[in-house]
Amino acid sequence: MANILMVVSAADSLTMRDGSKHPTGYWAEELVVSHQTLLGAGHTVRIATPAGAKPTVDEVSLAAESAGGQDRADGFRKYLAEIDAELSAPLVLADVDLSGYDAIVMPGGHGPMADLFEDADLGRLLIEANKAGKVIAPFCHGPAGLLSAVDDAGNFAFAGRRLTVFTNEEELGGGTGENTPWFVEDELKEKGSVVENGAAWSSHVVRDGNLISGQNPQSSEDVAKEVLKALAE
Repeated sequence: MANILMVVSAADSLTMRDGSKHPTGYWAEELVVSHQTLLGAGHTVRIATPAGAKPTVDEVSLAAESAGGQDRADGFRKYLAEIDAELSAPLVLADVDLSGYDAIVMPGGHGPMADLFEDADLGRLLIEANKAGKVIAPFCHGPAGLLSAVDDAGNFAFAGRRLTVFTNEEELGGGTGENTPWFVEDELKEKGSVVENGAAWSSHVVRDGNLISGQNPQSSEDVAKEVLKALAE
């Protein structure tokens, strides 16, 4: 069985274009569904955050209209309560020894746009994982974390790589809208990634070797299943 490192944002707000603070964190569906799927397959999943801070769930993601119904919202709350001890004492990202892990999984929510995108410790781990061919699987806003993977010479580790991410269309139509401080899709393209979009709000997964990415919350389960396939190869 594999050991999987789940890197989660520790941010609880995002500074918007107009300077206001937008409450945020991780998106419940993305963490719950991926964690549940990977754990259910018999793998070990360890959560890590910047400074080992307890991650904050985006409360919007626990609303019935965001979760896909009250039953799903209740299910997400129940699962998060069940793993609260783990969420309350995550690994410190700076202390992680990647040699003990087979994959890095990064769920989204807007949190990664506030911290993971420039986290040097995450960047170090991603560069190391990529060189070793280990599975790297960010989805929705999780690919913002890939932006941290710039080496001392200024080279972006995922330039030229095919991937997907929460699209500009989705951000403007159902995300934080015109007040979004920056767009992850645009930043990845600017750094040289080849972004491949699917239909808005439908599951879309792109695999390029060891890099597996998903477009939105709807892609959570399919990303996790693709990770399972990659680990079995």
